[in-house]
Amino acid sequence: MYRLAKPEGPYQVILEDVPVPEIASTEVLIRAETSLISRGSEIWRRYAREEAIDPRMMGYSMVGSIVTVGANVEGDYSMGDRVAALSPHAEYVVVEVNDGRHDPPLVVLPNDVSSEAGTFWPLGTSSVLWMDELGVSDEDTVVFMGQGLVGSGCLQALKARSNARLVAVDAISLRCDLAERLGADVVIDVSKEDPVEAVKGLTDGRGADYAVYAVGGRSGPRAFEQAVDLTRRGGTVQVIGLYEDNPLPLDSGKIQGKRIVGGYVDGTKRPEASDRCIQFLAEGRFAVEDMVTHRYDFTDAPEAFDLLYNRLHETMAVLLQWGGEEEAP
Repeated sequence: MYRLAKPEGPYQVILEDVPVPEIASTEVLIRAETSLISRGSEIWRRYAREEAIDPRMMGYSMVGSIVTVGANVEGDYSMGDRVAALSPHAEYVVVEVNDGRHDPPLVVLPNDVSSEAGTFWPLGTSSVLWMDELGVSDEDTVVFMGQGLVGSGCLQALKARSNARLVAVDAISLRCDLAERLGADVVIDVSKEDPVEAVKGLTDGRGADYAVYAVGGRSGPRAFEQAVDLTRRGGTVQVIGLYEDNPLPLDSGKIQGKRIVGGYVDGTKRPEASDRCIQFLAEGRFAVEDMVTHRYDFTDAPEAFDLLYNRLHETMAVLLQWGGEEEAP
């Protein structure tokens, strides 16, 4: 079987030919059909790094079919089940079911959730949890700094359950156009206008009640500074973005009277959030078809990663296709 690997040296991924793994009694073996590349973690924390990366860390959003079930697996899982799993990019993956580290570690997909939509289950579930933690009311103004996969997922998760005013901010026209189609009340293109001034104008100078920082990477520090500036006194800045080149600026004069929280999620609430994510996917409230811009055969994975690194303005969600029809040898 083939799996994706990141050898020593930046900006390269390769396919390794390795044996199909054997499972323990508390594990299942899954034959992959499609997997989603998470740009934030897989580009900045994997692809662009100098050191080699453990193949088990290469990805976490996969859909496939169960081909073997361990004798002591807990839960209602059967051979042939189509499942979404927290698993790396590979033709076959092993998932530990019983250890409780992830609850749930995989989910059986209903017929009304496509395999491509199922790859959004991990990010979608986290988006539901992040938005639940904020406690937004219908009268609030919420600004989403960044409309990549995470920022867009959070916007859609909140829109699915709230009538708050949602403001999307990004510098890439493709993402701004998508945010408008997804129902953002206001879209701010930072390549054309100052988001701080724009939000102050929308709120009669008061500022946003919540700012969700979902940028990360090289643009992160400036976007975080803007998120703090456009948030009202007594408001909240939620930090979800990661992998910046430099520390985020914490100006003591600007953060006084504002609450800054990390993207904490309560693991005990994940099963219920997972159920809601699957419901949103089935109902089309997570607009996966609009978010997917590129599909690659897994043999072209290096090209897919190069695209995400060098031509960000052309991309949103990028999928790898693994086939998945045949059973394990």
